[in-house]
Amino acid sequence: MKIVQPIRDLDQIEMMKDYLRDWNPRNYLLFIFGLNSGLRISDILPLKVKDVQDTHIVITEQKTGKAKNFLINKTLRREIDSYINLKHLKPYDYLFESRKRSHVKGKEGQKQPISKEQAWKILNKAAEQFGIHHIGTHSMRKSFGYHMYKQTQDVAGLMELLNHSSPDITLRYIGINQEEQDEKMANFGL
Repeated sequence: MKIVQPIRDLDQIEMMKDYLRDWNPRNYLLFIFGLNSGLRISDILPLKVKDVQDTHIVITEQKTGKAKNFLINKTLRREIDSYINLKHLKPYDYLFESRKRSHVKGKEGQKQPISKEQAWKILNKAAEQFGIHHIGTHSMRKSFGYHMYKQTQDVAGLMELLNHSSPDITLRYIGINQEEQDEKMANFGL
């Protein structure tokens, strides 16, 4: 399994946002959604318009089976509303709809969200434009965690937001431990 990293540099995040905004509004919203929610891609892709019309998104995480209820922040609310209006989406439409239709027996021809693989391709194509490496769909969640921690320094609160079992897991997950080790090594010399 490839290890992915958060995007630590805010300029790189802005470059990716600009690139994705110019490329495709859906792809831009996907990136904004991941950066501002901290959700896993498996919980983002199946969302429909009706799931994001309130002040909070309420889901059961696919990986953990745990209930999650989180506030849609102002940035994400603005981008969701703009996208829904731009695309004239209905409550039953997927936010991240694929052009492909389902081939599953009994559901042939029905709309479906983009796949995790397609989301990965989208993010990697954008990252390649700017020489950003070690990127995957999980980089959005890790970037959320990294920047939330840098702003708040509240590892306990972040641990709860990410549904982690310990502060150490959270710090390792968002790359803080590695960053601190690298800094120590860079400043060390005999």
